[in-house]
Amino acid sequence: MIMHRYWIPLFAVLSCLVATLDASVGDSDPLYRACVGQCEKTGCVGERCFPHCKFSSDGVSIDGPWYMQEPLYMRWKQWDCQSDCRYNCMVERENQREAPGDGPVKYHGKWPFKRVYGIQEPASVVFSALNLAMHFHGWLSFFILLYYKLPLKQDKKGYYEFATLWHIYGLFSLNSWFWSAVFHSRDVDLTEKLDYSSAVALLGYSLILAILRSFNVRDEAARVMVSAPLLAFVTTHILYLNFYKLDYGWNMKVCVLMAVAQLLIWGIWAGVTRHPSRLKLWVVVFVGGLAMLLEIYDFPPIYGYLDAHALWHAMTIPLTYIWWSFIGDDAKFQTTNLVKKFEIPFGQKTITLQRWDCK
Repeated sequence: MIMHRYWIPLFAVLSCLVATLDASVGDSDPLYRACVGQCEKTGCVGERCFPHCKFSSDGVSIDGPWYMQEPLYMRWKQWDCQSDCRYNCMVERENQREAPGDGPVKYHGKWPFKRVYGIQEPASVVFSALNLAMHFHGWLSFFILLYYKLPLKQDKKGYYEFATLWHIYGLFSLNSWFWSAVFHSRDVDLTEKLDYSSAVALLGYSLILAILRSFNVRDEAARVMVSAPLLAFVTTHILYLNFYKLDYGWNMKVCVLMAVAQLLIWGIWAGVTRHPSRLKLWVVVFVGGLAMLLEIYDFPPIYGYLDAHALWHAMTIPLTYIWWSFIGDDAKFQTTNLVKKFEIPFGQKTITLQRWDCK
């Protein structure tokens, strides 16, 4: 009972703290709110007007004739009257704040970014797309290494026993970075949930893979026993975010915990086993840990484009190349260890044979 008395006020204080941190100064500004309200009535911000802000007598938006509608590259992003009013009022208010030297503030939980062809966060979109391309390149290189450069079994399968797990990891990575690019391009409820769910799924699977590889779990039954609890937790967390509450604070804690756990596992395993490519792995662990600080140390976008989150995406591009290089080295290292060379004298010559030991 005594512990409950302490927990209740503690949670109350933390809740107030989180609420304070999440509050946005920009959207509570009276001038900004007045601008949005006026825009939604008139369809104009200053001299700029929006055709899709015109409404009929029953309140239904009138798109107007085809020459008055937004071009396709804008319409597919579903910019509506409210979002356009908020964006243009934000731009106008930031210009007013910049004149006396005031810094930018957040609006509806986000920093004021400048659109490029209707894309909300162009830098994050570009870096997400580059991460997607880098993962595809790494995965394709890993595939070619396994099935075209390293020896194969009689059934044409590779000797690297963790190959299937890395193939699945490649699919999770491509999916996650694809939805990251889509979400940063246009932030709506659907793209937000897809981005968050894909990131959680990738982190959860990466943690499972780190445990299986570092502890060299090869038996299928043992892999299922190790993976099942984590799979259940990750699945429950994704369902919670999508169908109950999209809790940003709780999701951040879960993601940071899973990320830190796997970084520690990989770093310790590389040192204990003295892996030949441990330097590559340590670079990924160390720089990846530093990059995570960008998610904590948030700052306004530079020139309206480059913020802390975009820089984090940028730092992961070279790390992705090094990471897939390590995966390839691990496959070569394990395959090489399966080869036992021995020599047999044959007359005046010596024949060198190879035997593959799959144990």
